[in-house]
Amino acid sequence: MASTKTKTKTKTKTKTSKYDVSEHLRTPEEMAAYLEACLEEANGDAAFIAKALGDIARAKGMSQVARDTGLSRESLYKALSGERSPGFDTILKVVKALGMKLRAQPFQ
Repeated sequence: MASTKTKTKTKTKTKTSKYDVSEHLRTPEEMAAYLEACLEEANGDAAFIAKALGDIARAKGMSQVARDTGLSRESLYKALSGERSPGFDTILKVVKALGMKLRAQPFQ
């Protein structure tokens, strides 16, 4: 009588985590390129731009950005969550705190 072995396959679950772009923005050049790409893709969506600025602020350090803007961390997290459109004065403060500047150029 021959013995038969049955192989039991165990399925291993692949563990995934949410992608956080702020973990990959390391240099000022990468941050500026990311913001530039988001500005091009936003199609007038101010909340989308705010979210991009929030990603960059988290990469830079939200506490430092809060100190540099004179705003609280909590209000910055809310303003830059992408769920609302912050005031333009907040945008200007954040852009400056991130060491960036806004530029205008004609459509081509």
